[in-house]
Amino acid sequence: MVRTGKSERDGSRRLLLEAARAGFAAKGLMGARVDEIARRAGLNKQLVYHYFGSKDDLYLAVLERVYAEIREQERSLSLGDLAPQDAMARLVAFSFDYLAAHPDFIALLNDENGHGGRHLARSRGMHEMHSPLIALLRQTLKAGAAAGVLRADSDPLQLYISIAGLAYFYFSNNRTLSAIFGRDLANPRSIGARRRHVVDFVMAALRPRTNRRGLRHV
Repeated sequence: MVRTGKSERDGSRRLLLEAARAGFAAKGLMGARVDEIARRAGLNKQLVYHYFGSKDDLYLAVLERVYAEIREQERSLSLGDLAPQDAMARLVAFSFDYLAAHPDFIALLNDENGHGGRHLARSRGMHEMHSPLIALLRQTLKAGAAAGVLRADSDPLQLYISIAGLAYFYFSNNRTLSAIFGRDLANPRSIGARRRHVVDFVMAALRPRTNRRGLRHV
């Protein structure tokens, strides 16, 4: 019998999402099995279909949850309360640290990209979830330009993609990069060096340019 109490229902959904996140990150959508996910959650697999409808819908729910988590943590940074330069540096560092601490997030995104992004494309709330972040970046860049500390011609969307890409590529391709260059790029020292580089790189790119006479123009 399907449990119907709200607290039980919420608890069951949470357990299934946690189990599915681990399962999909480890084996991908095609490799993960519903019965294994249910067994990991300690629940009857029929609850997967009752709460989510299908395996694909459960997969989308996991993707939406991991994105919601990172957006929630970004909001907790209170970037709007910081000076523009400090806000940007904190966001870049956070983005790097989040990926360093959540390899499952990278695995899930790799898998979804392998499926052409078709699950996220049908998400009803994905655009609304990301719009506030882009708006905050636009506001921060505008304030920084007005103060003469950030460039005025930076596109917030392009900036976000660049911030994400600089960290994402390092972790998603860490093993091949380590093999190619003959260095352990997964150890704490290497990760710390990369973190400093990424923050410095982005902040240097956002610095107002100077003309040949040494005059700043943002």
